[in-house]
Amino acid sequence: MKKMSKALKTLPLLLLMVASFVACEKDFSSLGTEIIGGTNFTTTSEKYPVTAFNKRVDPVRSDGLPVNYLGIYNDPLYGNTSANFISQMGSPTLNPTFGENVALDSVVLTIPYFSTVDGNDEDGNVAYKLDSIFGSSLMKLTGFRNNYFLRDFDPDSGFEDAQQYYSNGATSQTGMINTAELEGDMLFEIPIFGPTNDPIIIFGTPDVETGDRETLRRDPPALRLLLDNDYWKETIIDKQGEPELSNQANFEDYFRGVYFKVEPIAGLGTMMLLDFANAGANITLHYTKDGISEDTNGDPLREQATYAMTFSGNRVNLLDNTYNFPLVDGDAVNGDEKLFLKGGEGSTAIVNLFNGDDNGESADFTTFKNAFVETDTDGNFVKSKRLVNEANLVFYVDQTLVNGEEPSRVYLYNLNGNVPLIDYFIDPTINNGNAVVSRTIHLGALQRVDDEPDGEGIRYRVKITEHINNLLLRDSTNVKLGLAISGNINLENSTGQFDIITDDLNVLDKLPVSSIVSPRGTVLFGSNTTDEDKKVQLEIFYTEPNN
Repeated sequence: MKKMSKALKTLPLLLLMVASFVACEKDFSSLGTEIIGGTNFTTTSEKYPVTAFNKRVDPVRSDGLPVNYLGIYNDPLYGNTSANFISQMGSPTLNPTFGENVALDSVVLTIPYFSTVDGNDEDGNVAYKLDSIFGSSLMKLTGFRNNYFLRDFDPDSGFEDAQQYYSNGATSQTGMINTAELEGDMLFEIPIFGPTNDPIIIFGTPDVETGDRETLRRDPPALRLLLDNDYWKETIIDKQGEPELSNQANFEDYFRGVYFKVEPIAGLGTMMLLDFANAGANITLHYTKDGISEDTNGDPLREQATYAMTFSGNRVNLLDNTYNFPLVDGDAVNGDEKLFLKGGEGSTAIVNLFNGDDNGESADFTTFKNAFVETDTDGNFVKSKRLVNEANLVFYVDQTLVNGEEPSRVYLYNLNGNVPLIDYFIDPTINNGNAVVSRTIHLGALQRVDDEPDGEGIRYRVKITEHINNLLLRDSTNVKLGLAISGNINLENSTGQFDIITDDLNVLDKLPVSSIVSPRGTVLFGSNTTDEDKKVQLEIFYTEPNN
């Protein structure tokens, strides 16, 4: 009786377990696939051919970027990239009234670095760590008043389309920025410059008796410079009431912006990504004027005021590449042995799954589809024969060529529509606050030796399961895919791709913005390598019934 009682007690649990297995099988067979066959299944994997080849990047549009380069990047393999920067300045107040008896106290240029809090220093104050800084060598930095007018509309379109500016200084297939006009009056010169993580300390007014100044606040690190008072008084303050400051159009024509120019020291420098669109990036005039109140003698009391000009309007990066070897188009038919990926005006790769033709069709693709799904006479999906559990492209790093700061992320996208793949949007690891750990299921971060942050890179794993399911279940087109370096994977969710100056026959006419804003590069094994273990292939893990 005790044994029977124990059996009766466990029977509900057994029934529940059996029901769970049955439910799982039903879910499995009805997961939008309607798998043909029995109830016993086998899970296995198979590799399919792809063709991967290099595609150089011609000059790319570089105005309107979410962040901008400034500096020099020294890549041990590829060579040097210098990034200069031009920006219009925005007047915060139209037709400003500065007041009476204006005395300009200081003019401060501030451009915040990207930084994060890194604990506290020995005095207990907040310490900072700089982000988006590439390299650590010193360079020369000079600022000029720009005399080239950055127009808003393209005259070739009858001033109907927005004017585009490109990384090589081009404004169209034939037009170019007149670089001789960029270097107007010198605004500042720093012969030896390098970014620092020191906070910006803002002091109060000196004590009348001791001269000591109280620390008002400690701001995050920034490029912060004192500019010449006399120049800015003559340029801005003395124009009070004049047409130059009466409206934005007049102001932009009068003061055409600032040109930041970098020059190497001993051939070296440092590249920085800066957020010039940040409200904290500005040129601020600090001045005093007569106030409305009076002292005991009837004289006006002095009041403090500011006038801040932001880096608004047109902002353009100019890139000058001195590569150690030419970046060229690869073999679209047979694929390339190595894939050279370089951000900015560099190089990308094209991945052609199943060696598809211009329409994505091929014998390999037909064989693949026939093995996984049943279709009707019109090629429409009827039922699944196999269930795709996971589909991956794995790109191995060629460490015999790579020697430097390796990019942590690459970006795979639909080259036909210049948009992310479906896997990008459904990745549950989206982290809008930290792109480093965002969308890592679809676009796996670089796997490094011993998982050390500075270890040599091994491979990138890109999961495209839903993209493959779309090809099988929804009759999507087998489009060619683009592969590029990514500096911030989240940018592709909110910013469209940027135009490339190229001929109409070039399949690459746009570039992902996250690739434009990364100076880094790497080398991957392609599809035509003799190293079979590192060849780019599509590996699909699937389940099929045992008939």
